[in-house]
Amino acid sequence: MSSVGHDAHRIRTTHVGSLPRPTPLLDLLAARQKGEAVADEVLETATRDAVAGIVTAQREHGIDVVTDGEMGKLGFFSYVTERLGGLERRPGAETVYSFAAEQEAFPEYYEQYFAAAMMGGTVGTVEPVVCTGPLVYQGESALRRDLANLAAAVGDDRADAFVPSIAPSGVGVNEYYASEEEYYVAVADAMNVEYRAIVDAGFLLQVDDPFLTEIYSFHGYDERTRERRGRMYVEAINHALRGIPSEKVRFHTCYSINEGPRVFDVPLADVIDLVLAVDARYYSFEAANARHEHEYHLWESVALPQDKVLIPGVITHASNIVEHPELIAERLERFARLVGPERVMAGADCGFSSQATYRPEVHPTVMRAKFDAMAEGARLASQRLGVRVS
Repeated sequence: MSSVGHDAHRIRTTHVGSLPRPTPLLDLLAARQKGEAVADEVLETATRDAVAGIVTAQREHGIDVVTDGEMGKLGFFSYVTERLGGLERRPGAETVYSFAAEQEAFPEYYEQYFAAAMMGGTVGTVEPVVCTGPLVYQGESALRRDLANLAAAVGDDRADAFVPSIAPSGVGVNEYYASEEEYYVAVADAMNVEYRAIVDAGFLLQVDDPFLTEIYSFHGYDERTRERRGRMYVEAINHALRGIPSEKVRFHTCYSINEGPRVFDVPLADVIDLVLAVDARYYSFEAANARHEHEYHLWESVALPQDKVLIPGVITHASNIVEHPELIAERLERFARLVGPERVMAGADCGFSSQATYRPEVHPTVMRAKFDAMAEGARLASQRLGVRVS
C-alpha cells in the first residue's frame, strides 16, 4: 500500500497549527505590547521553552505531525505586519478578514461573542493593514528564531513537523500597486522568501488561507467577481510556492470564524476546484462542525488526484465537547472508503488559538483530551480498515 498519507502502519494525526500559549509567555507578550521593557533574551527564552513544551505535549497526546503552536506569533495572520516592509497598521481601514454578514444577521450574539471569546482576551489588537509602499521581506531574523526553536524541539524529526505561514490573500489591503493583480504578485514574491526558508529547513510548509472561502461566504460579491478573485488568490499562492515541491506543502482552508451560527458558509463543493488547484499535496479543511460534516459526500463525485492527501477535521476548535473516538473513527472511515486510507490523515477543523489570548474558546485541557480522542479514533479506524497498527 502507498504511504502517501501515513506511514503504512496507521492513519496519522495532525492539526492546523495555532495552540494556546502558556501564561508566562502571554504575560511577556502583553507587557511588550503595552510598551513595557522586556529584554529580548527573556522573551526569546520564554518562547523557546513554550515551543519545547507544546511539541512535547502534542506528542504525549497522540499527534504525529506536530508544529510550534505559533508560540512566537501574536496571531496567525497579524504576525506578517512585522515580516513585510511596505505595510502599516491603520485602525478603521478596510480589513481582509470580516464576518460582516454573520454579524449583521446575529448582532446580539456577536456583541457577546467578541467581548468574551475570540477578541476578548487577546494580547495584541487585530488591526487592518494597508500596503503603502514596495513590499519586501524583512522578517529573516524572526523566522530564523521560529525555525530554530522548532528544530530544537523536534530533534531529527523535521519531516514530521510543519510550520504555518499566511497565504498572500491575508496580507492587507493595497493602496500602492496599480492593480490588485500586481499587488498579489508582489505579496507572493515577498512570501516566497518565508515559504522557501521553511522548506529549506526541512519542515513541511502549511499555507493558511481562510480568505478564499471568505469571498464566497461573507462579502456579497456576484458570481463573476467571486470567480475572478478566487482564481487570483490561487494564482498568487502558486506564484508564492514556485520552486517548492508540492509534497512539502499543506494547504489549509476554513470558514474564517470559530463558534458561530455559520449560516453563510460556502459549501465546499463551490470552492473545491480552486482548493485542488493549489500546488500542494495535503489539503486541510473543516469537516467536523455541524455545518460541514455531511460534505464528505463530495468525494463520491470529485476525483482526488492520486498523489494528494486529505486532512479533514475530525475534531472541532469551536466546541468544548470532546468528540468520542468512535465518532472520530467513523468520520475517518467515511473519507478512507472514498479516497483510500493511504490518502487520509486525521486533523482538526482550525487552530485552537488563532490569536495569542488568555481566553481561548476551547480550554487547553479540553484540547488535549480532543487530541487523545483523535489518536484513539485514528487507531480504531486503521484497525477497521485493515491498516496494520504499529
